[in-house]
Amino acid sequence: MGSIIIAWKSRSLMVSSLDSGLIFDIRRFSIHDGPGIRTTVFFKGCPLSCWWCHNPESQSGGVELWRRENRCIHCGACLEACPNGAISWRGAETVTDEARCELCGDCVAACPAEARQIVGQWMTVAAVMAEIEKDLPFYDESSG
Repeated sequence: MGSIIIAWKSRSLMVSSLDSGLIFDIRRFSIHDGPGIRTTVFFKGCPLSCWWCHNPESQSGGVELWRRENRCIHCGACLEACPNGAISWRGAETVTDEARCELCGDCVAACPAEARQIVGQWMTVAAVMAEIEKDLPFYDESSG
């Protein structure tokens, strides 16, 4: 597994020959850092650990469950939804036993406060390109 190299050149997209990658996020309508509109693909597994990193959740090289305790409304829906009993209470916080968690996403779907999130998704080059190509009209119009 390696990284995907994508460049906009002469109105055609150039892609390396790799099969897939672990994607952290795909952001549309990116207008910072240069002229035109772009779609930005963020990969997981950055080894740099920069202190100013805006996406620290992208640093790990694997799919992860992220919890935002400040969003938790303590409803217990995640505990009920987990088929493996991997979630429990520790005082006022939920705790996930990583050894029992299979990253199925049931707790994420059940959480009404969006306090849980699966971070990272394996995508093929074709799937990433399909997402990027949805915005071709914007690239043409904005010289992105």
